[in-house]
Amino acid sequence: MYIEESNFSLWCDFVERDFLQTGLKELIDTNIVNGATSNPAIFKNAFLTSPAYKEDISKLKGKSPKEIYETLAIKDIQIAADLLRTSYDSGDDGFISIEVDPALCDDANATIEEGKRLFATINRPNVMIKIPATKAGYQAMQELLTSGINVNATLIFSPQQAKNCLKAFQQANANLDNKQKLPQAVISIFVSRFDRKMDSVFKQKNIQTGLLGIYNATRIYHDIINSKLPNVRTLFASTGVKGDDLPKAYYMTELLYENSINTAPLDTIDAFIQTKIKESKTPVEITKIDQFFDDLKDNDINLEKIYDELLTEGLSAFKEAFKEILNTLKG
Repeated sequence: MYIEESNFSLWCDFVERDFLQTGLKELIDTNIVNGATSNPAIFKNAFLTSPAYKEDISKLKGKSPKEIYETLAIKDIQIAADLLRTSYDSGDDGFISIEVDPALCDDANATIEEGKRLFATINRPNVMIKIPATKAGYQAMQELLTSGINVNATLIFSPQQAKNCLKAFQQANANLDNKQKLPQAVISIFVSRFDRKMDSVFKQKNIQTGLLGIYNATRIYHDIINSKLPNVRTLFASTGVKGDDLPKAYYMTELLYENSINTAPLDTIDAFIQTKIKESKTPVEITKIDQFFDDLKDNDINLEKIYDELLTEGLSAFKEAFKEILNTLKG
């Protein structure tokens, strides 16, 4: 736990074979991170650029591209899970996430089948199956959590998406056997993409920049805390800063809230460590957020439209990354 007094965790949003045995291990051993996340874009960069996978790929000739992808990804996830197992066993998070094929985002049954298969194949209790927050995704989340599988609900942009996840998790908890250990879930709120998308528009309208991502994430954080679900936590994702307009650790220092998690890329983690901040932050009040959102409405900023666009863009990016991996692995 990065800040034990406030139950704040720091997870590493990066997976690559050589890094796991060196950099990630060091971050775990020095009590900086106690979890990790992956996604198709991260695996794309790793598999297609790192020499660490060449030998495994050559041994897998004759397999389908998806079989090769899963073999490589599963091995990485198993390595990370084993490195994080001590944290998990001591109740200090210790989770690593792997996402289902993003092309299945509108097929609940296929998502459920793949999620269960991946969890069983990886065969580690500290794995989270990452599922996009779509209509089919909510159904899959409920089924997996009911089956005792940890879930990472991803690509959360709107408060309504988070509420739908909470409803699915609440129903799953009700379906669980009382004697069963509660599987854990996180709701991954994407943050920085709001400001990257809207800051240029805000400048033209004289609206303060660098706030939309923070305020939107905080609103959702309040909803998650108020749900009082014992096995569900807020995870702030997409917290890397692009460009020089904001400090490198901005989306970490501004969202340093109690009982939350921040997953960040390596350079953002390095910048955050250099701040030496070890105290949690009081969340922005709902009334202040409401005022800001009212101002956006008065300036003809349609938040629902932004939510829809960001979700579509996020799904498309992950699908394209996955497709590029498979096309390259065709040989």
